Amino acid sequence: MMWLLPVFLLVGTVSAAGAYWTYTRMVATFMDDQMSLLAESLSAQSGSPVLPTVGARQVHERGAYAVQVYGRSGGLQAASWQGLPVGFLDKPGFHDVRAGGALWRVYVSDDQGPQHVQVAQSGSFRAHLAAERALAVIAPVLVLLLLSGLILWGVVEMISRSIGDIARQAARQDEHSIAELPLSHVPREIKPLVASFNSLLTRLRDAFTTQRRFVQDAAHELRTPIAAIGLQLETLRGDVGRGATRERFDQLELGIQRAQRLVDQLMRLSRQESVATEAASAEVDVVAVLRESINGLIVLADQRGIDLGLLPSDVTQATLRCPASDLRSVLDNLIENALRYTPSGGVVDVRLTRQGGKLAIEITDSGPGIPDELIERVFDRFFRVPGTSASGSGLGLAIARAAAQRCGLTVSLRNRVDASGLVARVEAG
Repeated sequence: MMWLLPVFLLVGTVSAAGAYWTYTRMVATFMDDQMSLLAESLSAQSGSPVLPTVGARQVHERGAYAVQVYGRSGGLQAASWQGLPVGFLDKPGFHDVRAGGALWRVYVSDDQGPQHVQVAQSGSFRAHLAAERALAVIAPVLVLLLLSGLILWGVVEMISRSIGDIARQAARQDEHSIAELPLSHVPREIKPLVASFNSLLTRLRDAFTTQRRFVQDAAHELRTPIAAIGLQLETLRGDVGRGATRERFDQLELGIQRAQRLVDQLMRLSRQESVATEAASAEVDVVAVLRESINGLIVLADQRGIDLGLLPSDVTQATLRCPASDLRSVLDNLIENALRYTPSGGVVDVRLTRQGGKLAIEITDSGPGIPDELIERVFDRFFRVPGTSASGSGLGLAIARAAAQRCGLTVSLRNRVDASGLVARVEAG
């Protein structure tokens, strides 16, 4: 909105300049009328008129008229000031004459009267008088223009600051914390806009809530029948023979396990996104939670033939003000994701560091890595890198990032410099 100020000043300046020009023309026209009336009245008199004598100071400083009376033969009969450098002009009407190093405004009477009268006035005096009178008129306008500009600047600055505050508050909104913007300090002019935006936020929050509720309800409804099918398959395992039938049975059982894991992840993600849990008042021992997460996944690492371990670190004690369950969810999903995509015989290293005063946890694997253009997309729900053979639902990283955001942590991924794996980094703000 700051563009309004220069536009306002430009319009005001043009208006003031127009008023100045108009008033100077009015003053000049008034003095011209006085000159023509004087000349025509003297021209109409019979006999040589008696002219009052004026001096150079009166002519140049006070604007006194210098009158010259000529006979029809062109001879000078009378003059109010003998120092006038303007000679005989035979053409009636107004003339601007430069004579004697100065500019003169001269009016010559028409040819109908017995006298040929010329009335002259100093051009510099006329210009000075016109400017003086015009400035006296437009000075209040200029002051008003300046005050109006300052007031407009203040109003624009106030509204811009309010809009900036609203923009920053809106930028902090996300699908996990959608709150209406306060209207208490919003200028009256933009309150309808902010109110409409709040209405949009309310509808958006309701839509997200409905979506989460649908996912949670659907996952809850699917959990029981999938678990029942899994139990029935476990009961039938002993009755299934060898060969192709057993292979199809194993594939079916593996599919049921993936479906059950997907349902569990959906319910976990829905709970994390729908419940606004505040950070625990007690500080969480990061080292202890990290060791618990590694110990809980060591069995999966052994099953896949992967070396999982916590690297030695100078950081032996570290705490975060964060719910322990959320921190555990972040670590479990990141480490499990690394184990899932690391081939048998590979290595997954976990390291706790402190750089620049910031605590960070890095999980480094020896898997295939991720194409750089897809690194941010893998945090999207149900997204999987094309061509990936590892089992999974594409929800693990989404769950990790959602839990990290609730802890005030950031999760990022990058490929290893030697192009032999991926590094997942969890950093405290």
